[in-house]
Amino acid sequence: MATTRPRSPSCAQTEPFKLKRLLPSALHNRPALAALALLTGLVAPNLAQARDTLIWLLRDLPPTMIFEGPKKGQGIIDQMLPLLIAGMPQYDHVLMRVNRARGMQMLQEQSFTCDPSLVWTKERAQWITFSLPAFRAVSNGLAVRQTDRAVLDEFVSDGEVDLSALLASGRTKVGIVAERSYGQRIDALLKQASPAALTSHHGNEALGSLLQMQRLGRLQVVLGYWPEIRYLANREQITDDQLAFLPIKGTDQYLSGHIGCSHTAQGKQAISEINQLLRALPRDRLDPLYADWLDPQMRSDYLKDTRVFFEHQAQP
Repeated sequence: MATTRPRSPSCAQTEPFKLKRLLPSALHNRPALAALALLTGLVAPNLAQARDTLIWLLRDLPPTMIFEGPKKGQGIIDQMLPLLIAGMPQYDHVLMRVNRARGMQMLQEQSFTCDPSLVWTKERAQWITFSLPAFRAVSNGLAVRQTDRAVLDEFVSDGEVDLSALLASGRTKVGIVAERSYGQRIDALLKQASPAALTSHHGNEALGSLLQMQRLGRLQVVLGYWPEIRYLANREQITDDQLAFLPIKGTDQYLSGHIGCSHTAQGKQAISEINQLLRALPRDRLDPLYADWLDPQMRSDYLKDTRVFFEHQAQP
């Protein structure tokens, strides 16, 4: 099968799966190959039957999925997905790069599709079948330039921002990515907010565009994940010491990322199989791929907390 490489992440083009290309180089050592053999053995292939084709919907979501640049393929999802694919040989696997809107549309159709990087919400659960948590992320917060830090001062208590009060004040706009879920608590606050309190950006480079606006002084506050903001801010020539990041009052410290499949018989079966694989993934190799993007003081706490979380999940 010939491989077709999409020219742009926004193009809904397929990229047929090739195991040798997708598997991280770390798998070419004996312990990793043994772990892969264990994962593969969890679901036995039935070569006598025609195989269904599972379409994986991918978006450029650095630093969890990195399509281009020096860290290409080094995100936690980049490295996790080949393990899941290798553990599901009963399917043919196709990678499709899509934008957010197209990905959500396909998940609502009667197709056999899965997205490896979704936040669970009650609304989405009506038409998406979700897996167990696949990875953990530090919850969303507000990024502000150090020179604009004072605009948040009256809304900060114990190091956390009262987002509800900030949005209600109407004094400064908050930049958000359109159609993104920030977790149920924050999503609810955004729905209640006046449109005048938000600057909403669409497209594949939405967060980067918001950070550009912030750098140019056209926007003061941006909502998002700190590792993603740091990654994209550096690409926009914004250094870490130029930004401050504050967590939001009333939110948990971490947010789970899930795999979501179409709400069909095929999708539900795939999620059942994916859940088995998630319980056996080598967390000690995967979780540091995310932790490396955190501030040093956050990194050790994240690794400790995540290890406990997934050890509990792995128990029958």
